[in-house]
Amino acid sequence: MKAYFKVLLAGILGGMVGCGLDAPRLPPQPAAGVSMGPSVLVESYKISVGDAVQVNVWKNPELSIGEPVRPDGKISVPLIGDVMAVGSTPEELAADIEKRLSAYLKTPNVTVILTNLQGHEFLSRIRVTGSVVHNLSISYQQGMTVLDAVLAAGSVDLFADSNSTRLHRRTAKGSETYDIRLKDIMEDGDMTTNVLLLPGDIITVPERSF
Repeated sequence: MKAYFKVLLAGILGGMVGCGLDAPRLPPQPAAGVSMGPSVLVESYKISVGDAVQVNVWKNPELSIGEPVRPDGKISVPLIGDVMAVGSTPEELAADIEKRLSAYLKTPNVTVILTNLQGHEFLSRIRVTGSVVHNLSISYQQGMTVLDAVLAAGSVDLFADSNSTRLHRRTAKGSETYDIRLKDIMEDGDMTTNVLLLPGDIITVPERSF
């Protein structure tokens, strides 16, 4: 009898472990009422040609400007002339301008604000690739889910291994991969893995192994 209960207990525990291993790996979700923050791509955005910047010099409004970044990648700032803006974050550009203005002003305080982002649209696009009707690159929209993006790609094709779909996302810790079970979403209505997307996400749908 004891041996029977040992075998039964082992089976139960084994089943529990198996279920744990089978659980999908999902991205962290915000608490109720808390908005999802921007992806690491947006946080690390670097200024591009055509972006419009507002440069504010504290207590020196005559030195403050608002203009687009020229094709040569520069903006013109009073007193110091042309400053290379392309490739810098707003904070880096502000620090560069402060450094140059320090030759004329005592402890200048500069802030740079992006007022129009032309390069952001491409950086934040959502890509859907693999075993779908159409490989797709679409503009990110707030509230977009995995299912929204896959349906925009024409849904999966006949050869898709839908439940092995992966979501690839750049984070502050590097690239992360999460499990998406499209078959469960589309056929069973199980929305567990129908997660909200962030700018720059990539969805890959593999083919079945025959």
